[in-house]
Amino acid sequence: MIRIAFLAYRGSMTSGGQGIYLYALTRELAALGYEIDVFVGPPWPDPMPWAEVTRIENQCFWGRRFAPGPGAFLPSPDPLRIFAPLNFYEFAVTRFGFLPESFAFSLRAARAVIERMRRGRRYQLVHDVQSVGYGLLWLRALGLPVVTTIHHPLSVDRRSSLRRDRSFREKKGTLTFYPVRTQRRVARRLDAVLTSSDASARELTAGFGVRADRVHRVRNGVELTLPGSRRSRPKSPELLFVGRCGDPNKGLEYLLAALAELPSSLTLRVLDGFPAGTALERQIRELGLCGRVRFSGKVSSQELDRAYRSAAVVVLPSLFEGFGLPAVEALAAGTPVVASRAGALPEVIAAAGAGVLVPPADPAALARAISQVLEHWGTEHARALDARTRIEQAYAWSRIAADTARIYQRLLERG
Repeated sequence: MIRIAFLAYRGSMTSGGQGIYLYALTRELAALGYEIDVFVGPPWPDPMPWAEVTRIENQCFWGRRFAPGPGAFLPSPDPLRIFAPLNFYEFAVTRFGFLPESFAFSLRAARAVIERMRRGRRYQLVHDVQSVGYGLLWLRALGLPVVTTIHHPLSVDRRSSLRRDRSFREKKGTLTFYPVRTQRRVARRLDAVLTSSDASARELTAGFGVRADRVHRVRNGVELTLPGSRRSRPKSPELLFVGRCGDPNKGLEYLLAALAELPSSLTLRVLDGFPAGTALERQIRELGLCGRVRFSGKVSSQELDRAYRSAAVVVLPSLFEGFGLPAVEALAAGTPVVASRAGALPEVIAAAGAGVLVPPADPAALARAISQVLEHWGTEHARALDARTRIEQAYAWSRIAADTARIYQRLLERG
C-alpha cells in the first residue's frame, strides 16, 4: 500500500484553487487505493473522510498586522505563544513587510511528518501543494521523494505587482513581500514539479530554472455541477468577475475601465470584498461606477453556481492565469466567457471550444468583445452549452488523479 503525505498551507476551498485541488485530488487518489495523510494550515478544509487530517498551527500574523485595536496581533487564547520561536519569527518579519507563511508552514509540516514517522508511519512520497518552503528539503534529505504542485510561480505575481506599482515605496514593498528566491531554490531541488498548463511550465523552466525533465504538465480538474440549460439573455445583463481584487494578476482595473466605455445599463458583480482604501476604490469613484459595481464577498459553492448561471457574461481580464478555473466553470454552466489571451487561458478556451479571447491589459478591446458577445448572446450561449462534453472529458478529477498517480509510480520505480 502506498501512503502519501500531502502538505497544503491553506486548506479551505474558499481560499483559492489550492484548497479545491487538495480536496478533490486526495479524494480521487484515495478512490484509486492510495492511503492519504493531509497536513494542512488554516483556513481549514471541509471534512475529508478519505484522509487522516493533521492541522498545522498558523497564527496568521500577516492578516493580524492590519487588525485594529491594541494586542490584536497576539495569539489567542494564549498570548504568550508569540514567544515560540517560529511564531516570533513570523510576527517579527511581517513587521518588515515579508510574507513568511509558506516558509513557516513548510517547517511545521515537515516536523509533523517526521514526528509521525517516528511513531511508525511509513510514507512512500510527499506531495506539497504550493508552499515550496525549505521544510521540503528537510524531508527530501531523509530519502523521501518530494513532489510539489505550482499552479503558477510567484515570479508571475511579483512581475504583475511591479507593473501596477506607482512609487518607489510600493515597488520596494512588492520586492520584499514575495518569497520568489526561496521558491526558486526549493523547486529546483525537488524530484518533480506538477503544473497545470504549458504557460506555467514555461515560466517554471525559464523563471525558476527547474529542469524541463522535472516539470510535468497535469491539468487541473473541475467539480462540475448540473449542465446548464438553454435560457434567454437576461433583460438586465450583468457581468461577473470571480477572483481576488487585490491579486495583481486578475486585472480587475482593466475590466472597470472597460465597463466605463459600455452602456450605463450594464452592471458588474464582483465575488470578493469591497476594496476599501485601494486604487480600485479610487478608480470606481473617478469613473463614476459606484452605482454599477456591486461586491458580494466570498460565496458558497452553491451561490457561485447560481452566480454563473444568472450572469450574462463571465469576464477574466487576467494578466496571467496558471489555469483559469472560472472560465471552465462558467462555460460548463452555459454562460459565455470573455478572457484575456494570457497565461493558460488560451489553452483552456481551446480545450473547451468556446469563449472569446482579447489582448491583455486592453480595456478598449475588452469592451468591444463584451459588447459583441451581448449582441450575439444566443450564439455564444449555445457554444458554451456545447462545450460541456469537452470540458467533462478534459477536466474530470478522476483523469487528473490517474495522471498524477502515473508520475508517482515513475518516481517510485526510479527509487
